[in-house]
Order: sequence, then structure tokens, then C-alpha cells
Amino acid sequence: MKGKKLITGLSVLALCASLASPTFATNSTNGNLTNDNQVYSVNGFTDYAEMVKRLKQIESNSQGKVALEVVGQSNRGRDIYKARVGNGDRVVLIESEIHGNEKTGTEALLNILQYVGSSNSTQAKKIRDEITLVVLPKMNPDASELDRRGNDLSWAEVVEDFPQLSEASKPAWNYYASGVRQERDYTGKPGFDVNRDFNPDLNYVPQAEDFPGASNKPGWYITPESQTVRDVYKSLQAEFGKVDVFVDLHHQGQYYVEGTDDIVTMSLSADFVPDPNTASGAKYAEYADNYNFEFSKQLNLAAYNALQSIGNNSPFNNITLYSQNLDLPGTALGSFALNGSGTVLFEVRGQSHSLGQKKKGQLVKAVETGLYGIINGVTDGSVEELNAEEYDDIPLTSYSPGL
Repeated sequence: MKGKKLITGLSVLALCASLASPTFATNSTNGNLTNDNQVYSVNGFTDYAEMVKRLKQIESNSQGKVALEVVGQSNRGRDIYKARVGNGDRVVLIESEIHGNEKTGTEALLNILQYVGSSNSTQAKKIRDEITLVVLPKMNPDASELDRRGNDLSWAEVVEDFPQLSEASKPAWNYYASGVRQERDYTGKPGFDVNRDFNPDLNYVPQAEDFPGASNKPGWYITPESQTVRDVYKSLQAEFGKVDVFVDLHHQGQYYVEGTDDIVTMSLSADFVPDPNTASGAKYAEYADNYNFEFSKQLNLAAYNALQSIGNNSPFNNITLYSQNLDLPGTALGSFALNGSGTVLFEVRGQSHSLGQKKKGQLVKAVETGLYGIINGVTDGSVEELNAEEYDDIPLTSYSPGL
């Protein structure tokens, strides 16, 4: 195992959040992100209406292989779609755009759905035979249309849905009621970070005494978007017994591969809550029999190895581990890991305010490549042959270049 130190200065509040991107000279083939005087366009990404149209085309072209279903509505009434393909016993659930300014995952999922659903190749047929692939693309459509992190929901609307919360001392800690975050002003149009609204108790009912909460405490399922994901997860549990794999597709700020001046293309992680089988994770002891950290590490390795296989001196080699030793049970990944799913976080570089659609093709390819590494590894069983200890050899992330 390589000797490494954990990324410094990264608090648990920073998971999946874009931090201020420093401007450093770099020799990296990946290219520097930042230009403080530039406004970045996201017009090259698929918007909500375009996504709906393409999903329906994919379903039609698949000749019955892809099943499209509306599984919920956002707070502003936009349909949330689930697409499903395959008839295998193992379930792979993937979601994108839980944060609306993190858009590459949706592009990758649409491309994968098109291939797996319509290709007559041997590999596509094998995937359909061996796994059931379920995707929730653009699952926070209100945030996506606003091109921001938080959804479009006020605390007053939450209390209207859950009257018992009128007695809460404060709104949820992840409520953006005013001010500017990631160059988006929430004043007059508040919202929540949906990826802090999950709870490992999938039947939890919001209680006033659990507010405002904190980053190291479970969420509440008070947003319609998190409720929808939870309900899809529970329905798959009921049908299959468990959700084998859960992948959440995100973006992050500009970081470096530790010990180099190479800008990170994507970070991966299997680590979102302390292991319930350890002293530090004792508060999650009721989930100890479900938790399978080793399988999560193997899944992350499958994604990492697929990206490394592209070739030397490529941006697809610039893959790191996201911050480790976290305690975030209010994230979808933390909650579903405790419920027995192998979990993988993808964090590609640059939210829309810091990068826009720049490097879109490269970053979408990185997401697709990593996802195919997981999908193919689960399909043929090779993921379970990987040495989980090699997860700890994946390079760490650094805030600044260091040669």
C-alpha cells in the first residue's frame, strides 16, 4: 500500500460541493479550469424538455427493452423519470443531477441507455440478461432548470406538507433561504440541498425534534425529490430483495492528483459513513449486517481500472479518491450503503458556474467509461474478483499542485 495522507482542510460539509477554484499554473494535459472574467454557458447540455424527448425516443427505439416511467414530481410539478432496462437478478441503480449544476451524469446516462437498450451487440445483450439497470436521470429537475445546487422549495411549503414541523426550532440546516451560493442567489427563491435529505431509516417520518439537524446526522425525506428516490429504492428492494449497486453522479471543484500538478478529472469514493461493525460506527449498529464496504471498494476499483486502461498520459488517468472517513448519513450514498448497497460516488470536475460546458465531451466520456467499468464488472462477475485493498492505492486528492 502506498503511504498517503488524507486531503487536508476538507470538512464533511464539502461533500459534493464546489469550492472556490484556485488559479495555478499547470503543465497538466487536463488544462486549467478558471477564468474569473468569463461567464460559462451550459447551453450544450441537455435541458429538461430535451431530456424527456430523448428518453421517449430511447424507449421507442428499444422496441420494448427500455421501460420509461414517471415515478414522482418535483416541487414545481416536473415529472421525475425512471428508465429501466434488463432482466437480470442484480440491480444497478444510478442517479444524476441531484444537484442541478452538475450535468455531465445525465448526458452519460442517456448515452448508456441508448446503447444498452438498442444495441444488438453481444455485450449489450449480456448486460440485459445479467443485470437490471435502473436510472434516474436529472432527478432534481427544478434545480437543473435553475442551474443551481438547491431545489425550488420553501420551508413554509415543507411545513404545509408536514404540519408537525411548525414546532421545529429552526428550518433544516441544509436550507438555502437567502444569499449567494456557487454564484446563484437564493434570496426570494429558496431551496434545499436534496443530497442531505436522506435517512437510512427508509420509513422515517419527519419529527420537529430532529431539526435543524447537522451534516453528520440523517436527513428527513422532506423534499419530493428525495422521497421519489427513496420510493424507487424501496420498490426495488421489495422486488429483488436488495439494490446491489447504487451510483451517484456529481461534480466538484478544481483539485490535483496528490504529489503532481495534474488536475483531477474525476474523484471516486466508497466511504460515506463509518463502518457499523467498528467502534466509530457503533451508532449505526442496526445496519451492521447489511453494510458491505469491501464490495463498495471493488465497485470503485472497477470504475478506476476502466479509466486507467484508456492509456498513459491521459486525463482519464487523473482519477483520485474523494475525501475519506466521512460521516454523512443524510446523503443518498450514506443511507443506501447502510441498507446494503455497494456504493460509488463520481465527482467530475467543475460545476456549471466554474466550467460550464467546457470539457463536456471529455468529462462525459470519463463518466461513461467509469460506469461501464462497473456495469460490465457486475455483469460478468469480475468485480468480485478484484482485491478490495487496492482501493487504498488510488491516489488521493490535493488542493494545490505538489511535485
